[in-house]
Amino acid sequence: MIDYLKAAFRNLGRKRTRTALTVLGISIGVASIIVISNISQCGTDTLNTELDSLGLSGISISSNQNGNGQSASLTEEDLDSIRKIGQVEQVSPLMVEDTDITLRDGRENALLWGIDSGTSDIVSLQVLYGRLFSQKEIRTGANVCLVDEALSRSAYGRSNIIGKELSLRCGGVEQPFTVVGIIKTGSGLLQNLIGEYIPTFIYVPYTTVQSAAGREDFDEIAVKIHPGDSADGIGKRIVNLLDRSKGTNGAFVSSNLAKQKDGLMRILDIVTLVLSAVGAISMLVASLSIMTVMLVSVHERTREIGIKKALGATRGAIMLEFLAEAVLLSLVGCLFGLGTGYLISCAGAAYFHVALRMRLDIMLLAAAFSICSGIVFGVYPAYQASKLKPVDALRQE
Repeated sequence: MIDYLKAAFRNLGRKRTRTALTVLGISIGVASIIVISNISQCGTDTLNTELDSLGLSGISISSNQNGNGQSASLTEEDLDSIRKIGQVEQVSPLMVEDTDITLRDGRENALLWGIDSGTSDIVSLQVLYGRLFSQKEIRTGANVCLVDEALSRSAYGRSNIIGKELSLRCGGVEQPFTVVGIIKTGSGLLQNLIGEYIPTFIYVPYTTVQSAAGREDFDEIAVKIHPGDSADGIGKRIVNLLDRSKGTNGAFVSSNLAKQKDGLMRILDIVTLVLSAVGAISMLVASLSIMTVMLVSVHERTREIGIKKALGATRGAIMLEFLAEAVLLSLVGCLFGLGTGYLISCAGAAYFHVALRMRLDIMLLAAAFSICSGIVFGVYPAYQASKLKPVDALRQE
């Protein structure tokens, strides 16, 4: 077998430009598959982190606005009732409203979240500077807030603006709020890519929103359940519990936010499948060039084949010689493609500041596909070469 490989190297070296172009085509096909698979993996991991940071990993309980006419509010008693359920790990009240922020260079729209001190156990709030709300601030409804790092940079040109005052519209009333914490939600990739569609998030104590709006109820209750428990089942149990306690029917609704996240993941998987199919087609087209090159090589080396067969070379030996060349072309192209694909992937991951995981399964799949295509598209030219008769081959000029 070593002799066949040596002969393949020697024969391919005769037409270096043609060989290099064929290898380049295969490399581009393999590299495209590697890049697409890494984009999919990084995208899935990053989107998971981003959606978890936005709270899409638990259950949301809210009043059913499209119910059968019955309505009810979520209160402190409801929080206590939900906490007593064994499968519930953490609950937190939420108040949500659109607001405006007065900055040095004008006003900016934002989404105001009224949260509890324990909300960080449900929604990932990574504190870069300062701190989260204290129990005293929650209890007294203090005018303090947490802002995103992106807002700090856009408003003041730096990340740390602890102690600064921002003017927010809370409960329809313009009020000054003191910044006590700078947070970073997720990796910030969604904000960078589609920031115009995702508003700036401002977090304040939920009691502050209640006081400003003159309310004692909540907009929603965020529920974190123990890992492995059924979110849908627990959601129905909570809704039934609240309906029984208030004597209502269908006044509340639960949303399995994890299921919504899974739906987004499935969409991403479909997009990845389509892109991977495009990459596979490009590699398939590149593999066709192997057949073209080998057929041309058979035509150019007809007299050489005739001499070898006249000296006793068997059809199997001739076939193996040309097949070795086809496999060598695809193997070299695959190796260059793997290297190029991961270099491009690493550069992209470094640019977007995302983690890149080495996918050994994808590498092996791409290598197997490349080698198999080399064998499949090299068989016909090898067969054509092996069936030449010595007398006819020697007559060729």
